[in-house]
Amino acid sequence: MIPLLARVYPNGYADVNQFHQAGGMAFLIDQLLGAGLLHGDVSTIFGTGLDGYAQIPQLDDDGALRWAPVSRQSGNRGVLRGVDEPFRADGGLRMLDGNLGRAVIKVSSVPDDRLLIEAPAIVFDDQDEVAAAFKRGELNRDFVAVVRFQGPRANGMPELHKLTPTLALLQDRGHRIALLTDGRMSGASGRVPAAIHVTPEAVAGGNIAKIRSGDMIRLDAVNGRLDVLMEAHELDARLPHTADLSAQHSGMGRELFGLFRQAAATADLGAGVL
Repeated sequence: MIPLLARVYPNGYADVNQFHQAGGMAFLIDQLLGAGLLHGDVSTIFGTGLDGYAQIPQLDDDGALRWAPVSRQSGNRGVLRGVDEPFRADGGLRMLDGNLGRAVIKVSSVPDDRLLIEAPAIVFDDQDEVAAAFKRGELNRDFVAVVRFQGPRANGMPELHKLTPTLALLQDRGHRIALLTDGRMSGASGRVPAAIHVTPEAVAGGNIAKIRSGDMIRLDAVNGRLDVLMEAHELDARLPHTADLSAQHSGMGRELFGLFRQAAATADLGAGVL
């Protein structure tokens, strides 16, 4: 298991410049190599194994460039730590599994009291629908935002960056909020618990397409579970919702990628072409 060694926004206060000043990638690679958590014998563009990246550039007394081993001590323990004192021993990512399929969640920036969310679903088929519902004042409560038809076969799995500000604001207001989506988000998902890359996706027969607003969803990052709380026979009997994705498949050259969408693998396999 890879320990969490860095605290960089959004899972900490530091930016990438502070991370670099604390030791940066050289320190991080050196720590992981020392713990046997990286394959050091891979070929790199630097012309060495990965140990070549555990060095930092310096100028000698004559002003010539030389490379020196990175310090074994972090320059800022609030930003970067060694493997002997990680921020989290179990890393910053966890897998979820349940009757809604498989998903991944970033827990490094999620408060401990938000690792388990049980709340009714509010279902959306587009991230813009979330913003519209917020503006109408419909989201001032506990809920799990289910944003589906965002997977690789549906629309190429775009970045759902518009969700973060809205959901974070609602969480800051004290509501218990979570996100469930077959789409993707960057690491900037922040402090809101977000089960992303749900597979199977909605257009590929995933149970995420069967969720209805009001269904109780349990996102349990402690025990690695992701479930809609209903009997199996009831879930099996439900017909999946469908969505009109034509606007996502035409214009701006999207037609050219139709074959790739149809042949796309699941998110947990990298969404590559089968």
